[in-house]
Amino acid sequence: MSISKAIKIAIVGGGIGGMVFALSLVDAGFHNIDIYESTSLAELGVGINIQPHGVRELIELGLGDELERTGILTKEILYFHKNGQFIYGEARGLGAGYNWPQYSIHRGKLLGLLHRAVQSRLGGNRIHTDHKVINCGSSDEDGGAWAELLVRNDTSSSKKLITIKADLIVGCDGVHSKIRKSLTNEGSPAWMGITMLRGLTRMKPFLGGRTMTIIGPVENEMVIYPICKEAELDGESLVNWVALMKTTPKQNIALTKEKWNIEVENLEEAMAPFLDFKYDFMNVPDLIRNAESVYQYPMIDRQPLDSWVYDNVALLGDAAHPMIPIGANGGTQTIIDGRVLALELALQPTLSAALKVYDEKRRETVNRIVKANREESETSFLELIHEKAPEGFEKLDDVITMEELDNISNKYKEVAGFQPKELNKRVSYSVQLKAGEEERKKK
Repeated sequence: MSISKAIKIAIVGGGIGGMVFALSLVDAGFHNIDIYESTSLAELGVGINIQPHGVRELIELGLGDELERTGILTKEILYFHKNGQFIYGEARGLGAGYNWPQYSIHRGKLLGLLHRAVQSRLGGNRIHTDHKVINCGSSDEDGGAWAELLVRNDTSSSKKLITIKADLIVGCDGVHSKIRKSLTNEGSPAWMGITMLRGLTRMKPFLGGRTMTIIGPVENEMVIYPICKEAELDGESLVNWVALMKTTPKQNIALTKEKWNIEVENLEEAMAPFLDFKYDFMNVPDLIRNAESVYQYPMIDRQPLDSWVYDNVALLGDAAHPMIPIGANGGTQTIIDGRVLALELALQPTLSAALKVYDEKRRETVNRIVKANREESETSFLELIHEKAPEGFEKLDDVITMEELDNISNKYKEVAGFQPKELNKRVSYSVQLKAGEEERKKK
């Protein structure tokens, strides 16, 4: 007994999670799939890191060549005190012993290549833009699920309300998920007291051109990395940067929970905490001033849920587990969610069994990452060093030992599920590749 490949699956949200889930469903043999996105699809946004355990999934979906043509193979990550002193570094991706690389890539470009793959494999008529979810739930009558959507007319400003029905609805609609709100009646996300400025700057390559750099503690921190292969081929770098600063609701640049993706009006005032961030490898004030645009965001997450499954409605990605962007794992975990859910739908005998296994395999694992990002992420040593040596240090060992630094890094990798040896030997989440691997083990 198995789930019919003809079941109707509705995906709410046409972002990274929704597109990867759709591609994974097609890979698993499901084709009766519709994707509903509240806006039009455009290649917007800034940078994102996809860790090796996420890149593995995209490569197994046949997207490896496009990733290589688009993103930057991240070589290393280097950490610095905010006075410019080097603290710690480690190789990334292939150089760290993984069978797959780490990519730094423009979020819009990543979404674009996923969108094109979905159009090619599933059909463009299965992607419905300008469909905004209002409400959803499970149906007592036929055991399926329903959702009400407000649809904007292509040729006018008029809107109409429609109801869709499906055997399964999966909410992939992000941190402000309407699906999650309908199911849980949860309030607004929790603000961490940190405001982030984000931008893209074209410049000469720094530190070899494939380095991710983190400078300072989270309350006054810069995260900087290149994201564009095309710029690299031109001898330049398109650099994604994030400036994190502790703020209060009374400060002009602070954000309330309702405000999102707002362009900074007074850039000099906003960047004031970083005016002294001038180093031989990077002039941060110039980096910020030369950006194409500078946007501000609140650093937010939500409390972990006790379940991601509500009868015939499930949550995936940021709708299920929004996490603060420390550890560069949000996008990667979203990709894995989609792969695991599609795999279980192909393997389990019933829909309820598949959803139960998906929830058991993913929820507690990712909830631990959400908590780790708050309390003990792989960058937590930057706060420890700042507390003990805010002005810098003569000998790093007097502040923290190399063994302690390695332990913090390895502990986070264990929590987040990307220790090289464990990832390299893990069985594939692809239905076809998994079957082949298991068959080889029997011989």
